[in-house]
Amino acid sequence: MKMLFKQRVFSWFDSYNIFDENEKILFTVEGKLAWGHKLHILDAGGEHVGTVREKVLAWMPRFKLYERGEYIGCLRRKFKFFGRKYVLDFNGWQISGDVMGWDYTVSDGGGAPVAAVGKELFRLTDTYSIDVIDPANALYVLMIVLAIDAENCDG
Repeated sequence: MKMLFKQRVFSWFDSYNIFDENEKILFTVEGKLAWGHKLHILDAGGEHVGTVREKVLAWMPRFKLYERGEYIGCLRRKFKFFGRKYVLDFNGWQISGDVMGWDYTVSDGGGAPVAAVGKELFRLTDTYSIDVIDPANALYVLMIVLAIDAENCDG
């Protein structure tokens, strides 16, 4: 399953859409007023299905992930002198690659790919593709991508 994430201009209250290859809306993301990033994810029918919430006053950036109000995991940035590395506390998944360059993969604990994230070429606006192996994982992968994007916006 391929999802297209159209890069937005940074705004605390930004709303934008995640599309499939045919430009059909799969998810809508709405930024909410909060101390730190708080992103609500709605499915195509407008039902709230997930939240990505930044934990403020943490030593390194940390984002809590919620599915339908229930805590399911956390993504945190790990200290590294050069580049960025993230630790994911969810399903044993791991993130590897160049997250700042939008060229990374999410894999399961055994190293099998869950999703690949990359920049789409030849588009009018900055567009990033999220290739998810199992469509049942689309929401979870989207939450991870949103958390990394929000953290990259802050520098």
